[in-house]
Amino acid sequence: MTVNSPLCFRGKKILAPMVRVGTLPMRLLALDYGADIVYCEELIDIKMLQCKRVINEVLETVDFVAPNERVVFRTCERERQCVVFQMGSADAERALAVAKLVESDVAGIDINMGCPKEYSTKASMGAALLSDPDKIESILTSLVKGICKPVTCKIRILPSLEDTVNLVKRIEKTGIAAIAVHGRKKEERPQHPVRCDVIKAISEAVSIPVIANGGSHDFIKEHKDIETFQKITAASSVMIARAAMWNPSIFRKQGLFPLKEVMQDYIKYVLRYDNHYTNTKYCLCQMLREHLETPQGKKLHAAQSTQEICEVFEMADFYEETTAVFEAKKASLETEMQAEDDRMDDPDVIKMAVRFDKREYPPQITPKMYLLEWCRKEKHPQPVYETIQRPLDRLFCSVVTVAEQKYRSTLWDKSKKLAEQAAAIVCLRTLGVPEGKLCEGENNLINKRRREDQECLDDTDHREDLAEPSHKKANFAEETSDMNVPKM
Repeated sequence: MTVNSPLCFRGKKILAPMVRVGTLPMRLLALDYGADIVYCEELIDIKMLQCKRVINEVLETVDFVAPNERVVFRTCERERQCVVFQMGSADAERALAVAKLVESDVAGIDINMGCPKEYSTKASMGAALLSDPDKIESILTSLVKGICKPVTCKIRILPSLEDTVNLVKRIEKTGIAAIAVHGRKKEERPQHPVRCDVIKAISEAVSIPVIANGGSHDFIKEHKDIETFQKITAASSVMIARAAMWNPSIFRKQGLFPLKEVMQDYIKYVLRYDNHYTNTKYCLCQMLREHLETPQGKKLHAAQSTQEICEVFEMADFYEETTAVFEAKKASLETEMQAEDDRMDDPDVIKMAVRFDKREYPPQITPKMYLLEWCRKEKHPQPVYETIQRPLDRLFCSVVTVAEQKYRSTLWDKSKKLAEQAAAIVCLRTLGVPEGKLCEGENNLINKRRREDQECLDDTDHREDLAEPSHKKANFAEETSDMNVPKM
């Protein structure tokens, strides 16, 4: 497929994917300071597949929300052309499903093949994939062929240089846009030296961009060190993790900002995008590091809300101002939502509080089908559905008109289809007409569907009989006859 994104992986300074760190405020701050590309924290495919994509009108973000209402991934227009979505996956089908779910909101997709943590490897994800090249090839090939955005992966090095280079060459053949290489083995930790020679050998062995990673401890202390690390590894780009976590202004060509200023800039994004206080607290603790035992560090450690965090960093007034702005915006949207409710609150509409639950109905049978069948039987025009969506929560409500009478559910639904089914239920119950629920037992529509299916099956069998050679039918008849004659 054609890659329609301008994302390029040569000559770039990149924020690495970091669990609990690479959320929206940190990504935006890194971009402000000069990062070219930002990776989100690793998100697990199974968790993402449970999420619903929601437009957040108040924050002007796109949220992927879990069934428990927790926001798993949040992004915004500011980063859409430069954020890479990293996922943990060990299954090509699931990986592709997640990629398609987020594709329109990100600039690229990455598969994590380097995380050595048990929570990842025990599910055959992360560094566990390094020992299964067939699975690596399956996942990456599926993504490259299945989506329009560039695909990358992030690996660690193998015990031998030869095995590492052979693996990377195989990965290159899948058609990915770039590969990030953390220059340590999966069992090694930051205190172990980064293997620049291995990254360099990989860079020289393949034609796709190689992104060097793992230089924070040994090399990268300020901005100019990024270029030094890139030259030593002969890499196309550099990906920075811990040095950026400690002070994201590492991306500034002009030099590092004072940590106090960086933390205040970070908190501004936290408030702007409603980041959860526990995540905010974690990231700020990573920045403070050795200063956690100072009075300020102890106050941060004790903070139990975003407001208390703001007080620690002398931003109480900013918190109040920002909160007031969003409360006003939310109130405005709620007014619009109430206007939508009022528009639907026609006194001539018959209303009930009902929802459609497909588990209560036979397969392929719905209230809308029953209503349509009833209208045909009674010689009424077919039902007409009018559906609207509220701007604040993006929920739907539908009104169905049958025989010049309108019906609707007072409950708003998460999809247009569900809202229409609910309206059909209100109409059927008001009319005293069966709606097709399993508890209603046998009914005419199901029997009709069965008859139609049987007639279709009989017609197919008849056509096959007509097409079958006569000698074969004769043989079948003879065989049948022989089977039915009792032996003497």
